[in-house]
Amino acid sequence: MDTISLLALLLTLSAGFSILNHHTFRLPVTIGVLVFSLLASLLVMILNPLIPSYDLQALPRSVLGAINLPTALLNGALSLLLFAGAMQVNVGHLRAKLASVAALSVLGTVLAVAFLAIAAWYAFPLLGHTIPFTSCIVLGAILAPTDPVSVVGMLKRLGLPGPLQAVFAGESLFNDGVGVVIFGVTIGLATGDSLGVTASEIALSFCREAIGGGLLGALTGWIALHVLKGQRDPHIDLLTSLALATGTFSIANQLGMSGAIAVVVAGLCFGTSYSHSVFDEASRKELDTAWTLIDEVLNVLLFMLIGFEILEITPPLFTVLATLAVIPLSIAVRALSVLFSTLPVHLRQWERGRVLGILTWGGLRGGISVSLALGLPPGDLRELLLPVCYGVVVFTIIVQGLTMEWVVRRLFPSTRLSNSDG
Repeated sequence: MDTISLLALLLTLSAGFSILNHHTFRLPVTIGVLVFSLLASLLVMILNPLIPSYDLQALPRSVLGAINLPTALLNGALSLLLFAGAMQVNVGHLRAKLASVAALSVLGTVLAVAFLAIAAWYAFPLLGHTIPFTSCIVLGAILAPTDPVSVVGMLKRLGLPGPLQAVFAGESLFNDGVGVVIFGVTIGLATGDSLGVTASEIALSFCREAIGGGLLGALTGWIALHVLKGQRDPHIDLLTSLALATGTFSIANQLGMSGAIAVVVAGLCFGTSYSHSVFDEASRKELDTAWTLIDEVLNVLLFMLIGFEILEITPPLFTVLATLAVIPLSIAVRALSVLFSTLPVHLRQWERGRVLGILTWGGLRGGISVSLALGLPPGDLRELLLPVCYGVVVFTIIVQGLTMEWVVRRLFPSTRLSNSDG
C-alpha cells in the first residue's frame, strides 16, 4: 500500500468512527474513536476464525506494520503533539506553580517507577509467576509518565482553576520526556546492555538529556520569535512554528538530548509575554486555530491506532490477571508519587486533598506508554509487558477519562465544564 492510500484509509476510518460516535455514544471525539476502533478490532478477531478462507486481520496488521506506531509517534508526530499542547499552557500560571510541576515531572516520575516496580515485584508471584525485578522497573518506566495527548485533550473539557490546569498540563508535557529518558536506561538494564554503566554515568546522561533539551528548546524558541518579530504574515508564522517544532525535536535527538523536553520548552516560548509583542491578535488567533486543527487530527489518528493495536496482542491467562492487578496498583502508585513528590513544595493545605484526588484520577496514560511497550525487543519481556501496559492505557483513557468530569464536579463544584464533545 502506497503512502497516499494509507493516509486515505486512516483518514476515512477516523472520519467514519467520529461520525458514528457523534450519532451514537457522543463521547469526546478521541475517546469515541478509540472505542469504535477497539470494537472494530474485536469484531475482526471474532469473525476471523469463522471465515477460514480469508484472513480478516491481514489488512489491519499490514497497516499497523506500515505505520510502526513507536517510530511514527516517538520520532515523528510527538514533536507536533507536544508543541501544540505546550502552546495552550498559560505560562504565567505555570511559572507560579513551577516548583510543583518540576517536583511532579522529575521526582514524581522517578517515584512512580520505583513504587510500581516494587508493587509488581510482590504482586506477580501471588499470581503464580515470578519475573526479574529489572522487568518490573521497565513496567514502571512505561506506565509512570502521564500522556500529554490524553491529559491536554481532557483539560479542554474541564473548567478547573487556571493554576491547577497549568500544573496538570505542565506535568504531563515534561514527565513525558523524563519518562522516555528513564525507559531508555531501564530497558538497557533489563536486557543486559547497560550492566557496566555506573550510577554517576546514568545521572550524567539524564542531566544531559533533560537539562540540555530544555536549554536547546529555549534557544530555538527565542530565535524563532526573534525571526518572526516585525512581520504580519500568518502563513510565515505557521511555517516557522512547524519548522521550530520538528527542527528542535530533530536537533535534540541528534545531539543526544531529550527531543520531547526541548520541543515543550520551545512551545512554551510562544506563550510568554515576549511572544505577545511578536504576534498581533489576529495573527495569534490564526496560529492557534491552525495548531488546534493539527493537534485534533493527530489525536484522532493516534487514538484510532491505539485501538487497532489490540490485534497485535494475544495475552495468555496470566497477563490478563496481571493486567487486572496492575490497574489498581497503577492508580495507588500514582496517588503515592503525587503525594510524596509534592510534599517538599508545600501545596496549600486547604486544597491538598482535592488536588491529590484530581491529579491521581486524571493521570491518564496513552500513546507514549503503548509506543514504549511496542518498542520492547521481541521476547518474553515484550510478551509479558505489552498486554499489561495496553490494558492499563485503555482503562485510564476510557474509564478515568470519561469519569473525570464527575470527579471534578465533586471536588470542584464551582467549576463550569465545557459543552464541547471534543
